[in-house]
Amino acid sequence: MFLAANQIPDMINMAGGLPESSIYPQSELADLAKQAITKYPGDSLDYGPIEGLTALRELIALRFSSENLPLNKDNVLITTGGMQGLDLVGKALLDEDDIVACQSPAYLGALDAWRPRQPIYRPFFPEEPGFNPTEALTGAKFAYTVPNFSNPSGKLIDSKTRRSLVAAAKEIGTWLIEDDPYGTLYYDHPPLERMISLSGSAEENNYSGPIIYLGTLSKELAPGFRVGWAIADKKMIASLTVTKQGSDMCSSGLTQRIAYDALTNELDRQTLPKILDIYRGRRDQLCKAMEDHLSDWFHWEVPVGGMFVWAVAKKPNFNTDQLLKYAMQEKVCVTPSSVFDPEGNNARAIRINFTRNPEEKLIEGVRRIALACRAMTKETI
Repeated sequence: MFLAANQIPDMINMAGGLPESSIYPQSELADLAKQAITKYPGDSLDYGPIEGLTALRELIALRFSSENLPLNKDNVLITTGGMQGLDLVGKALLDEDDIVACQSPAYLGALDAWRPRQPIYRPFFPEEPGFNPTEALTGAKFAYTVPNFSNPSGKLIDSKTRRSLVAAAKEIGTWLIEDDPYGTLYYDHPPLERMISLSGSAEENNYSGPIIYLGTLSKELAPGFRVGWAIADKKMIASLTVTKQGSDMCSSGLTQRIAYDALTNELDRQTLPKILDIYRGRRDQLCKAMEDHLSDWFHWEVPVGGMFVWAVAKKPNFNTDQLLKYAMQEKVCVTPSSVFDPEGNNARAIRINFTRNPEEKLIEGVRRIALACRAMTKETI
């Protein structure tokens, strides 16, 4: 439904999690694509290593290494987008009825990636007072988090909680997935330290902690590359590599070669300030419009990064699955909270994306959501 909404005339689609396409560095990437094929035809056009282009793996290892996080290429697997990383983790680790402890509300794509393995999802809420990470992780095959501006809630896990999650994973021996597609999209303060960095040690020659870190270029350069990576203990990377062999044999050599040259030239870092300026302005306009039009029905926090605002209905019986039907009639599409609940019970919130649409469309979209709220409320009184 959310993808089909883009084909409806005059529909304002605020349901997806899409970047702004006008900021893709098209001319620079076109030059790099030509260079990749003409100068490096072997890398670009042949079958490649299952683990990924060696030079790209070495570059990713270098970029993420720190004094407490010694990495080399054996700690890195190139994946076909961030979603493949999620899929491979499920195939490598999950059996039927295994417990997955997941930060809730949870990313729909992760739930879908693992659902064929038939796990039991056990939600936890790291932002709640009294959160006990040891209790949350005990008995789970792995725990899943999006610590930087979680999809869908936009929540940021604070440094103290990150450290406690890492400590619990080490104590219990549970894998902890750090899914980080939005890790560069900080608008109001410098980035917090990654959990994989917190779990490392300067005394190690090679990382051997419990974190499986998943990253992607989809939000930094362009999602069409389908270039992502997993960073983990080399034994886990070896296991994921065997799993990947039966999935797609290898990721696209062409896009890996372009990605390597783009990262070497720091094209992503050159583009980032423009991305942040545009998204920060759109976030601010969306939240202002919500204050003007939706404050009677919802409360929310202004996210300090990411791509989403999570609006929770003030009345507990307000059903956003029903609201979606009215919203579609007003030609605006949002995402109801039920799809992010592993148990499907939370129907009280909506996720609104602010990165894809220009400010005037965001304002009009919020006005249409308000019309839908009025129509639904009037009919259910």
